[in-house]
Amino acid sequence: MDSARAATDGGPSDGDESALATAREQLDAVASVVDLDPALQARLHHPTRVQEVSLPVRLDDGSVEVYTAYRAQHDSVRGPYKGGLRFAPDVTREECIGLSMWMTWKCALMDLPFGGAKGGVRVDSKALSAGETERLTRRLTHGLRDVIGPMRDIPAPDMGTDAQVMAWIMDAYSVETGETEPGVVTGKPEVIGGSPGREAAPGRSVAIITRQTLEYLDRSVADTTVAVQGFGSVGGHAARMLDAWGADVVATSDVNGAIYDPDGLPVQDIPLHDEEPEAVTTYGRESATRLTNPELLELDVDVLIPAAVGNVLTTDNADDVAADVVVEGANGPTASAADDILAQRGVTVVPDILANAGGVTVSYFEWLQDINRRAWSLETVNQELDTEMERAWGRVKAEVEARDCTWREAAYVVALERIAAAHQYRGLWP
Repeated sequence: MDSARAATDGGPSDGDESALATAREQLDAVASVVDLDPALQARLHHPTRVQEVSLPVRLDDGSVEVYTAYRAQHDSVRGPYKGGLRFAPDVTREECIGLSMWMTWKCALMDLPFGGAKGGVRVDSKALSAGETERLTRRLTHGLRDVIGPMRDIPAPDMGTDAQVMAWIMDAYSVETGETEPGVVTGKPEVIGGSPGREAAPGRSVAIITRQTLEYLDRSVADTTVAVQGFGSVGGHAARMLDAWGADVVATSDVNGAIYDPDGLPVQDIPLHDEEPEAVTTYGRESATRLTNPELLELDVDVLIPAAVGNVLTTDNADDVAADVVVEGANGPTASAADDILAQRGVTVVPDILANAGGVTVSYFEWLQDINRRAWSLETVNQELDTEMERAWGRVKAEVEARDCTWREAAYVVALERIAAAHQYRGLWP
């Protein structure tokens, strides 16, 4: 019995549902809507390949630790694989496959010439020194050198990694190939080929999609209360943009807990995670109330943005979500069964593959700049991102209206129709 369904029968909660299980359920739920070829549906359940490598790293104390890394490459029918690379203690093979599936849908939804990939190293990055992190990163690049590349698979930052890690990957890869290859990764520092606006892009897209959705529902951003779980590159930037547009961001959080103030939080003054890690609960007005992260999800607000980790909305709390609109900032924050409950309750859920697609979209811009050796201005990047997000949102909206379906179903319809068409034209070989 699937874990998402077993929860009501005394089995494990869908809080334990893996990213892979959720991704497959979402695929199957929409396959019949688009009349997807059963053979292609079965193919899309599985990645093209998963590279697993062992990484021996000498630590500062002289000892050697061996870490395990994965790189899941799901589907490349529309172009090179593209997806983040995370350093986290709970990284698994299955998680990487599930996340790579979402990247396939996301790239197709945004009509980018990429397929989906995802990777990670099972490590507590907070326990490593800068030198240890660099040695781990360079060893990882060596282990993946045959499967990554500007026209093969282009990693990007994710949980536990940043622009510096991408710079080390670029350097290690370039040394091994004998020529400077800035296009092997995105999310790099600008001085070595990174794009302005890349770090803020996922949060910017979440804010744009939130605004578009509210306007579609005939609601004003200025009259909206928002709770944002997570204050990193996604949640923090989304909160700041929505605040600048007049929304009242009344709650946010980090790994240590949440703060809530019904009069609004000074989100422009709260440091983002990369500016000062885990600083949220030390900031805010004296009137702010300390909450847990689960309590934030149940606040009586207009918009809830889960932008921290996956699988936080489950059957255990879906009935208690008081927001009318949920905009998914994190990857896979809503379990399949919880998604059904929210839909039955009439809660508008805007899926991650649309809402946080700003990251991969600006990564595409960065890749274009690298392979063409021509830099864009921040103004150009933001203008292009805004245009692409509004275009994708409009395409999904059209499917919502035409099919009378949920926003997630509509987003998957757009993505899967493009993927199916590409597979049909390319065919199956031999």
